[in-house]
Amino acid sequence: MASDPRKGWHERLFGGFSKTSSRLGDNLGGLFGKAQLDAATLDEIEEALIASDLGPATAARIRERLAAERFPLGLNEHALREVIAREIAAVLAPVAKPLEIDAFPRPQVILVIGVNGSGKTTTIAKLAHWLTEQDYGVMLVAGDTFRAAAIGQLKVWAERIGVPIISGAEGGDAASLVFEGVRQGTEKGIDVLIVDTAGRLQNKAGLMDELAKIRRVLGRLNPAAPHNVLLVLDATTGQNALSQIEIFGREAGVTGLVMTKLDGTARGGVLVAAAEKFGMPIHAIGIGEGIDDLRPFDADELGRAIAGVRA
Repeated sequence: MASDPRKGWHERLFGGFSKTSSRLGDNLGGLFGKAQLDAATLDEIEEALIASDLGPATAARIRERLAAERFPLGLNEHALREVIAREIAAVLAPVAKPLEIDAFPRPQVILVIGVNGSGKTTTIAKLAHWLTEQDYGVMLVAGDTFRAAAIGQLKVWAERIGVPIISGAEGGDAASLVFEGVRQGTEKGIDVLIVDTAGRLQNKAGLMDELAKIRRVLGRLNPAAPHNVLLVLDATTGQNALSQIEIFGREAGVTGLVMTKLDGTARGGVLVAAAEKFGMPIHAIGIGEGIDDLRPFDADELGRAIAGVRA
């Protein structure tokens, strides 16, 4: 369901994480109002946080913070959620890094990778839209040549956003398209070249071969390229997203993350688990299907949204 453009980002953010914060409340239910935070209660809270996909490291961190806090009137829901929000924000703050367009010479080349179905193509369109709003010149490259649908979808998005696109036939050579994209982008003074790539996690050898070829081709025109390798993750896959970060990070040299579909799942806590485990920059999050629903985030605000604490 597309977002309501009349709503601000703050409202969409809290609405997008409503399933996650509700699940957190359900998992913590029955623990509120206890007279004291004894070891058994802290164990229960820690288990509830892990069950909410926040990850064992973050759960242990929150447990330690709760053990150090004083709750003279007993543990109440608001106080617990406040502590959780603060600790989540502390985990997210080091990785909440908007994508910086600072490459020189231009264009800045961004390879976008991710498994099929992660929302990769739509995320590219949203990223392009966000950058054009900042007055950057953007060009797309339909480098996922294994799927005709991906090529067609990206063409539609490029036309809708009003940015040029380099594309070819299904089964074509992605590296050649990238080469042409950099050549034209350089000639036209384009700031950012966003390249879609094939999402074939099940065939790591093929993925690596293709990415290596793209890198070699890029090196002929711009030795610094690609400047970014962004991994798009589907939040609805929960803990499976963590294994994707590990595999793609090792195999493809990922430099930053974008997490999508956070509005369609109660497993948004995996964003925190990813930040804690990998410490990799998270450049943006997606909380809807609208073109404006991919944005960088503020760690404090997102901590409150996940914990369900209104400012």
